[in-house]
Amino acid sequence: MTLKTEAPRMTLQSRQDTGLTVNCYAAYRGEEEPREFFPGERAVQVVEVLDRWTAPDHRYFKCRGSDGDTYILRHDVAADRWTLTMFAKG
Repeated sequence: MTLKTEAPRMTLQSRQDTGLTVNCYAAYRGEEEPREFFPGERAVQVVEVLDRWTAPDHRYFKCRGSDGDTYILRHDVAADRWTLTMFAKG
């Protein structure tokens, strides 16, 4: 029997002057994907990452939140800044 060992994982928190706090699931590469975010005081759990893509300076995550809404979160890698770029109700 062979046991698989996984790299240690951690949760990273990033808060910027945009007022958006994002908690991420991280593995060996650093921030991989958002797990929850706080647009203001309200917490939204990421239920599902629907899509993800990269641009030269940004990473994008299209997420379904625990409130049933859809969000696109953008991570500026160089500045380590998260912004909410799109919101759709339901």
